[in-house]
Amino acid sequence: MNSPLLISLAILAGGYTVAAEPSPTNSAPASPPKVPRFSIDYMDKSVKPGVDFYHFADGNWLKANPVPPDKSRWASFSELAERNWYLIHDILEDAADLKTPPPPESPRRKVGDFYTSSMDTNRIEVLGSQPIAGDLQRIDQIKSTDELFALLADFHNRGIGGIFGTGFGPDEKNSSIYAVELGQAGLSLPDRDYYLQKSFAETRDKYREHMKKMFVLLGETPADAEAQATTVLELETELAKASRSRVELRDPNKNYNKFTTAELIEKNPTLPWKVYFADRNLVEPPYEIVGQPEFFEAVDKLVTSRPLGDWRIYLRWHLLTSSAPLLSRAFDEEDFAFFGKVLSGQQEQEPRWKRAAQGIDRSIGEALGQLYVEKYFPPEARTRMLELVGNLKAVLKDRLQSIPWMTQPTREKALAKFERFTQKIGYPDKFRDYSAVEIRRDDLVGNVRRASAFESQREIVRVGKAVDRTEWHMTPETVNAYFNPSLNEIVFPAGILQPPFFDVTMDDPVNYGGIGVVIGHEMTHGYDDQGRKYDAEGNLADWWTEADAKAFEERAQKVVDEFNAFEALPGLHVNGKLTLGENIADSGGVSIAYEAMERALAKDHSKRKKVDGFTPEQRFFISFAQIWRTNIREAEARRLITVDPHSPGKFRAIGAPVNFPTFYKAFKIKPGQPMWRPPEQRAEIW
Repeated sequence: MNSPLLISLAILAGGYTVAAEPSPTNSAPASPPKVPRFSIDYMDKSVKPGVDFYHFADGNWLKANPVPPDKSRWASFSELAERNWYLIHDILEDAADLKTPPPPESPRRKVGDFYTSSMDTNRIEVLGSQPIAGDLQRIDQIKSTDELFALLADFHNRGIGGIFGTGFGPDEKNSSIYAVELGQAGLSLPDRDYYLQKSFAETRDKYREHMKKMFVLLGETPADAEAQATTVLELETELAKASRSRVELRDPNKNYNKFTTAELIEKNPTLPWKVYFADRNLVEPPYEIVGQPEFFEAVDKLVTSRPLGDWRIYLRWHLLTSSAPLLSRAFDEEDFAFFGKVLSGQQEQEPRWKRAAQGIDRSIGEALGQLYVEKYFPPEARTRMLELVGNLKAVLKDRLQSIPWMTQPTREKALAKFERFTQKIGYPDKFRDYSAVEIRRDDLVGNVRRASAFESQREIVRVGKAVDRTEWHMTPETVNAYFNPSLNEIVFPAGILQPPFFDVTMDDPVNYGGIGVVIGHEMTHGYDDQGRKYDAEGNLADWWTEADAKAFEERAQKVVDEFNAFEALPGLHVNGKLTLGENIADSGGVSIAYEAMERALAKDHSKRKKVDGFTPEQRFFISFAQIWRTNIREAEARRLITVDPHSPGKFRAIGAPVNFPTFYKAFKIKPGQPMWRPPEQRAEIW
């Protein structure tokens, strides 16, 4: 479970990213990848903008940049992430060098020792499955439901999933304190649809075969392995049947159900909640927020109807599949063969050093982030970002004061929410202290598990206490951004404040079309179909009049209809309801950033000039479209259409611009051209 709900700019490219097998490419390139900044060379000027704006802006790049063998998609995000990992590689190599050893508890030592454990392929190969032998033995010794849930609690503490999910974040209806959250989980495939839809039948067969191979690697006979794989698939299918769809999970009100522990026990009498909470060090939580009560009712029945031996097999699988990328080559390669190749179409693993870096980012990310900021993030970048945020906030405030379809009672509360709105730029004021986490140079699996346990307990001890509003939910090195509705804040890690998003060498239109739209996108999330349901304090509360809510929904339906019409693969359309929030945010981001750019140009007329033959307005829209340049493998496209709340890059590049008259005016697009959309069909809200 994610806690709290974070609405991010993008789920980044890269497909399968966790691994631990010896790679023939263990060293970083001799020189860093080029800076992926805006370029008119990416354009295909033989394509008319009124016919196919995406290929007009990105066509040459698309032809020249096929998906690399070790990726499932390749996009502007990927290019920046690739360069960013190169920068991080230098930090890791330096931190791992003990010629001048830093103090054992220092971030540099923690990062360096973690990296060393990840790169020691000889030791990992010798160990084989030994790092999980103790846990496998504990599973075999389970004799009761109480013991099952006690071990499940320990697994959850150490980052090993199974049966259901837990989270510890701000109570969505009392955002000043932390609460326990319980929700549906327990699946290995990307989504419940993979278990239930006929279109994924072949994938299920391959999944069963993959599990069989993994159990054989663990020492089972082929016959026993096949039987165990069948058991796991049956249990996960039952969990999938009880799970809500991705669209249903987007409704925060329906996914907020408050229970006392006594009520939870009464509702699910078979599930030993007191045992589970005790083993997670949750001392009598005052209440729990249950996302999907019917899911737990189904789990309660399953625990009764399926023999304990089936659950032992299920836990063996979840321990094995979560650990496989950290084990010897045979486990890791088979893990990648399914989760990388089959599910995402990725042909090769990424280099080991990069996967090691990604593992550190997930485990002790702020320690790495502290070193990253010291080396790569200049203070002036933070200053410039604050200026840009201020410019876009001024536009958004004016919009809220004048938007014609909103009545005064709702407008006053929308403005009150705006006044409480905050931003975080670059990195936290105080980095997380990992000195209590034992990191050993010879224990990769232990490092990952101990880091997870540290993070779990750090969150658990805060339940019922005041929310820390200074906390970050992305590491500084992350190439992404997010809006947090419970804190009513936007957050921009240092990693995204680079070209092509933020480029000091480029003119204002390019930057407003890049980082300006990112800023506007995150701001708009506060007023999208989900964000609008949170008030100025970050509480889930209905502050809209009935008439204004209806007016919003009518406009939002146009966005749904627009994206439902986009066909990502033959016969496979974008899910307009699943992607609604991100599409609204894109639309608001483009609209707000465009107006902020025009205001900036009006203050300095010297900036209103053509560059490379294009007007400022044209460069703004081209810059935005270039942000979403993407090549993708079919398997990954199919996976993302099923699970991703973001639309494919191609449709993000055109979906927002076609709603604004300024776009048609900038490129002289007239009625009758393919890109033209009549005013009554345009889906603009903010």
